[in-house]
Amino acid sequence: MKKIAYQNIDKLYGELASNLDLYMPIKKAGALNFEKYENGKEADIETLQTVKSVKDLFFPQVEHFVDFKTDGTKIDVIDTREIRSEFAIFGVRACDLKSLEVLDKVFLQEPVDSMYKNKRDNAVIFTLACQNPHASCFCKVFDIDASSPKGDVECHLTNGVLYLNPITEKGANLVNKLTCLEDATSESVDLNKQEIKAKIDALPFSNLDLSVFKGENLMELFDRKEWEELSKACLGCGTCTFICPTCQCFDVRDFKTNNGVKRFRCWDSCMYSEFTKMAAENPRKNQMQRFRQRFMHKLVYYPSNNGGLYSCVGCGRCVKKCPQSLNIVKVIKKLGDK
Repeated sequence: MKKIAYQNIDKLYGELASNLDLYMPIKKAGALNFEKYENGKEADIETLQTVKSVKDLFFPQVEHFVDFKTDGTKIDVIDTREIRSEFAIFGVRACDLKSLEVLDKVFLQEPVDSMYKNKRDNAVIFTLACQNPHASCFCKVFDIDASSPKGDVECHLTNGVLYLNPITEKGANLVNKLTCLEDATSESVDLNKQEIKAKIDALPFSNLDLSVFKGENLMELFDRKEWEELSKACLGCGTCTFICPTCQCFDVRDFKTNNGVKRFRCWDSCMYSEFTKMAAENPRKNQMQRFRQRFMHKLVYYPSNNGGLYSCVGCGRCVKKCPQSLNIVKVIKKLGDK
């Protein structure tokens, strides 16, 4: 285990960034998101949560991956996929790390998504334990331990000191190159873990009951009358899907230029009326059906197809960001009452 005084943290950032591209929570215009670290940018690892999750670094909101150049009847296909070399991500919370496991089961199964795989293979992830979890957090419900987030290097910020514990070989290889660190023992980290666990146990949503959300209850849950009531105030704005670390829906769009076509993929949302719309009709015709699809997928469909792994990590972003105060916690509580 290694450590560095928090007052010297810029030395760590600078040394990491001199070895490889470093991404971390950066504050810009009052919002905190993962961006590339450069001198002059305001890095912030004390604030618990970024607006959007670390998903953005592996599955970007917009990704340009192929061009078609035309010259008369001749068409050239140009591969524009970005090929990443090794890079580091610092300050990833346990919930966001768990979200990558959900995305892996989508993008790394055959046929493997080469753009996503390239980024996953080359990322060195420095996680950070959640010193002061929010009341909106409920990661414990999904067996996520915010006091011990793992990753390639697990970090703890306590009593003015940042502790770094390499977990994987590539994490150890990178940490061992850093000259600004000194050796440390684990006593302070062990105590910090106990304090965090106690805080998590006291959170209001830490004991939500998921027992009803099983594959064998699929049709019973699908037909529950409460969906109508729960969805009544939904605006279909898609905010919940765009800040969710596990949502993976996307569309592919072509844009015509003077001499060809540019093809992008971009995030889409099951909450939109245009989502999966076909020439004949839309399979989900009203907002209740779209609302139900979102939460049935996270709590029933996905875990039924992926060994019990839920497509929610309890980060609480939707709890805080929905303009109508509709979120997965309300769904769990309402449907779990019966």
